[in-house]
Amino acid sequence: MNGVDDSAQSLVVVARAVRTRGLKGEVVAEMLTDFPERFENISQLIAVSPSGWRKDVKLESYWFQKDRVVLKLFDYDTIEAANDLVGCEFSVPEAERFPLPDNHYYDWELEGCLVQVGEGRLIGKVDRILRTGGVEILAVIDQEGKELLVPMADSIVKAVDVARKSILIDPPEGLLDL
Repeated sequence: MNGVDDSAQSLVVVARAVRTRGLKGEVVAEMLTDFPERFENISQLIAVSPSGWRKDVKLESYWFQKDRVVLKLFDYDTIEAANDLVGCEFSVPEAERFPLPDNHYYDWELEGCLVQVGEGRLIGKVDRILRTGGVEILAVIDQEGKELLVPMADSIVKAVDVARKSILIDPPEGLLDL
């Protein structure tokens, strides 16, 4: 396959092909977006293989099947052609990400942020976001490799600057000692 030389472009993954479907080149994909309605306005995706090649693909049609999306792409008209896409992630340019309300962030925007307390002391770096059904939790790895859990509560997280990859917190006494 011919890759597209846009490796410097930041992407947002919206789906991952898990298997082919039927004989006409369709792929069943796991949805990796919280906004399935975003497919209504997508005409082109960027397929990224596990080995790293990228290719622009045109979305011919799509439909939902349970909690997955079935994608039919132009020029993928056989099961053999579609099989080349299994394992690929389908992405859109970061600039086309679905807009979130103020003070809401994508996990990938928070991951890698440096976490500091009010006076500027570095606590660590956000490794991942934990979802508990309530307030999201920042899993922060400190300088010794220890994991600290910081709730994304307004009373604790004072400022988030995703452009600078920085989060300022004011933790209650004892939170960072847990």
